Amino acid sequence: MMEHSAGMVLYRERKGKREYLLLKSTYRSTFWGFPKGLIEAGESELQTALREVSEETGLFEIEVISGFEEKTHFWKTVKGKKVYKEVIWFLGKVLDKNDGKVSSEHEELVWLPFEEAIVRVTHKQEKELLRKAEGKISQVSQYPLL
Repeated sequence: MMEHSAGMVLYRERKGKREYLLLKSTYRSTFWGFPKGLIEAGESELQTALREVSEETGLFEIEVISGFEEKTHFWKTVKGKKVYKEVIWFLGKVLDKNDGKVSSEHEELVWLPFEEAIVRVTHKQEKELLRKAEGKISQVSQYPLL
């Protein structure tokens, strides 16, 4: 059995500092990660990622950073059956003025600088994803669009 999901690493610039959004799962209260969810029929991967962001955080004004698309994959057990899950990740800059809201799927939503976010993220693959996102943002910031 296989599942396809899409998600997004979200960041914002506030008072000259970059912060990343992390969510604490309701289902596994020790899990901290990024918004993601199953791709629905007729949706593109990016549409899914943006829908999941809005459903899980209440944030809608997202600037998608081009040139960032990463995959993670893992095995999980669902109702006693092994499921292979693949997640396509995008990178988005949050333009909303509010902090977002916690959905019923999560216990907490936080904004953290990279140094704190990298410690808080639970899974090794998502830590690497965050490192790649930080590298991409730093690269984009060095060469602003004219």
